[in-house]
Amino acid sequence: MQIVIIQQDESLLDKFYQIVIISLSNKIAITLFRVIAILLFYKVCYNSRNYLFIIAYTSGCQCFEEIINERGFEMNVTKEKMKIIIAMLIWGTIGIFVREISLNSMEIAFLRAFIGSLSLFIFGVIMGEKLDISLLKKNLPILILSGATIGANWIFLFQGYKYTTISNATLSYYFAPVFIVILSSLVLKEKLSVKKMVYVVAALIGLFLILQSGESTDISSYDHGKGILYGLGGAVLYAVIIMLNKHVKGGTGLNTTLIQLFVAAMVLLPFILGQSQSILNIKSMEIRSWVFLILLGIIHTGVAYLLYFSSISTVDGQSIAILSYIDPIFAVLISSLFLGENLGILQILGGILILGSTYLSEK
Repeated sequence: MQIVIIQQDESLLDKFYQIVIISLSNKIAITLFRVIAILLFYKVCYNSRNYLFIIAYTSGCQCFEEIINERGFEMNVTKEKMKIIIAMLIWGTIGIFVREISLNSMEIAFLRAFIGSLSLFIFGVIMGEKLDISLLKKNLPILILSGATIGANWIFLFQGYKYTTISNATLSYYFAPVFIVILSSLVLKEKLSVKKMVYVVAALIGLFLILQSGESTDISSYDHGKGILYGLGGAVLYAVIIMLNKHVKGGTGLNTTLIQLFVAAMVLLPFILGQSQSILNIKSMEIRSWVFLILLGIIHTGVAYLLYFSSISTVDGQSIAILSYIDPIFAVLISSLFLGENLGILQILGGILILGSTYLSEK
């Protein structure tokens, strides 16, 4: 059963999207592109003083803008695609929110899972989405295992944010599709084509370039190697979650996610209760940290998952795959603009190789 966020005045809403979003999509795309291009120029090109790169960069921007003008923004941005875009933009800011919470990664993961599952349950009740108990009975072992894996996945990702830049952690985490290709070949015995092997090698080269760029960061407290390893660990666990979810029978995406988040919270709960320091940390947390934590649970988990799962049933898989790359790109831009995590040329090239190869591997 698909969740419908707004049921009344559907025709009026569709007209709004037709007039505001679709008719103005070219101007919106060009404006956003110009803003991003100017910001990246200042952060990367101007600071690097690499004039050959500046010429290539500005020429590429001009060509891309001409393509938008001539061919139009053919994405056909519908209401459902806008939901996915908003969800991806929300997820792209997770790193900044995690940095502002004065807890360790396991404590953040537990509270995010608990608050997220609670908010999803409330949203489901409001929208008339009933909790499918039969789903839990049919898939109990898989849901427990996948829920525990989600908790561990978040811990690894949050550790990555703490030990390296958000850009490095995010790009390492987006190695997950490559691991899915490898696991599908090893576990599901799916044929690994030469083309996909090339994509895997390209992604590995991109990872190598990111590792080389780690030392250029001004913040000496970072341990980039450890942070990137945590990001890769999170990517492996994410790939395992995808593999496990393929065996879940029946139920909606929202129902499955709600149960998995609740299981993740319950799996992590004994570890929290078993450590007196964790309980003390949560009790003594400042209001500022609580605000970011509640937003992480409600907005980044409840709202974002609601937007995502209420739209994917009506959007084709290729569009979802394309739109999913808004998340890492936005995360890299946000970390550069607000946290001063400078983007080096090697890091940009590495990111392009990783994101490009993972996208092509999913086609």
